[in-house]
Amino acid sequence: MTAGRLAGRTAIVTGSGQNIGSAIARLFAREGAAVIVNGHSNRANVDAVVQDITAAGGKAIGVMADVSDPDQVKQMVAQAEAAFGQVDIAVSNVGRRLRQNFEEISIADWRDTINHNLSSVFYLAHVVLPRMRKRGWGRIINISGYDGFTGHMDQRAHNVTAKAGMHGLTKAIAREYGVHGVTSNTVAPGAIDTKRDRAQYGHVNMEHVLARLAIKHAGDSADIAEACLYLAGDSGKYVTGQVIHVNGGEFMF
Repeated sequence: MTAGRLAGRTAIVTGSGQNIGSAIARLFAREGAAVIVNGHSNRANVDAVVQDITAAGGKAIGVMADVSDPDQVKQMVAQAEAAFGQVDIAVSNVGRRLRQNFEEISIADWRDTINHNLSSVFYLAHVVLPRMRKRGWGRIINISGYDGFTGHMDQRAHNVTAKAGMHGLTKAIAREYGVHGVTSNTVAPGAIDTKRDRAQYGHVNMEHVLARLAIKHAGDSADIAEACLYLAGDSGKYVTGQVIHVNGGEFMF
């Protein structure tokens, strides 16, 4: 594999056994980064991504870790550092998107969603940022969702709150760590064609969604990966505290 835009860098991409996370991990590897492919429940998916990367001449290891558990996040970062020396880029991509009426959201549901979708972002950043600060270089990239910005999605109060809070955390990190050469940004996918639990999306009428788009088709995971690549390399060195909306013009900010 020839040197690319991320040559010499190491990236952790959480939730990278499939869909958007997998696309990010594969693209980063093609651009020269050593990649930690992370999953929680499906080892076969993680192994398949790692195998594809290494077969193409890239560097990757798979680490099974529940990123809602801070101890497992610490262990994942330790494994990354043992394998590749350091972590330069941290992409938080894990999310649970249950559709529940507000009054049906239990306290346990609320806590579980906030922990998986927001606290997990803090846990990873909390471990990697001290090393990034000392080296004077780092990239924090958080994958949000447009429901955290638009208010267009009902019956997802816990997820909307978590995704909005994610970008708040992104901005706080950007403000504090910019002086240390670390950028922090959010990427917000819109209508992206991925494998998902269709039971949670029965309310979505794709004809109506497509009618709202300025670009009249759904996006794919590669579109999100390309936005992350821009932020992860030198191309994004003067971009921090921002959100890149990749939504085909469905919503414009």
